[in-house]
Amino acid sequence: MKVLKVSSWTIAAFVLPCLLLYVCLVFVPIIVSVYSGMLDWNGIGASKFVGLANFEKMFTNDSVFWPAVGRTFLLAGFSMLIQLPLALFVAILISRYVRRTSFLVSSYFLPVILSVAVIGQLWKTIYNPASMGGMINQILIKLGLESWTHSWLTEPKVAIYAIIVVGLWQYLGYHILIQFTGIQNIPADIYEAAKIDGAEGFKADRYITLPLIVPIFKISVVLSFIGSLQSFDLIMVMTGGGPAHATDVISSHMYNMSFLSMKYGYGSAIASFLVVVCLAATVIINFLFNRLDKRFN
Repeated sequence: MKVLKVSSWTIAAFVLPCLLLYVCLVFVPIIVSVYSGMLDWNGIGASKFVGLANFEKMFTNDSVFWPAVGRTFLLAGFSMLIQLPLALFVAILISRYVRRTSFLVSSYFLPVILSVAVIGQLWKTIYNPASMGGMINQILIKLGLESWTHSWLTEPKVAIYAIIVVGLWQYLGYHILIQFTGIQNIPADIYEAAKIDGAEGFKADRYITLPLIVPIFKISVVLSFIGSLQSFDLIMVMTGGGPAHATDVISSHMYNMSFLSMKYGYGSAIASFLVVVCLAATVIINFLFNRLDKRFN
């Protein structure tokens, strides 16, 4: 067999255009955002360099920022602890008990392809008060649980959890598809050999499925966590960050500061913080899963 020898200069010539494009689309905007975060600027007129003043204000003198950070991580926590384990459980059940899997998996995936505006309006109708036809409140009243009814999107202590439920519902099928695909790629011979040794059902899942699906599950974790940190569209459609900033997260607070309050420099500082958190989260998740993968292997 002849091996094609390619010089390093040839490889560089093919890689360089893509690398330049990636740098221009990713790293340059990040650098510009960090620099803009050091300006007192409304995005239109003259700007004034203020150094780290915006970052200092963000960390010490912004009553909305830290609660928004907390709600952002709350979204990520619910996704990690509820959505992903449930998606894995459903994927295992589908791969084991369902013969024609494509229709069922596609049905779970349907909410992912719907417009966020459609989903937001749909769930706003579901969350409406009973007098306005809200399905949840009407069901609770018929079940004799009238004390459990709420104005789901207008009560500060309840609204963020109502949005979390919608987010979990919307992207559950996305992670089912990812993890189902990972399970389908595990060779059937391994399960057959384990069955001979007496390992089948959930015992086989414990010793075969879970260890072998770790790399795929890591993809779900990274996508889910970073997606939670960047949550914006659903919140803006359903509540706009209200009531009284009770559903504001990092990205919605950044939007409000940049485009509604016309504090573009301060909004860029918040955006820079979000980028750093996303990068740090990705590094930490990769480190933890590498340790976990070495433990299984």
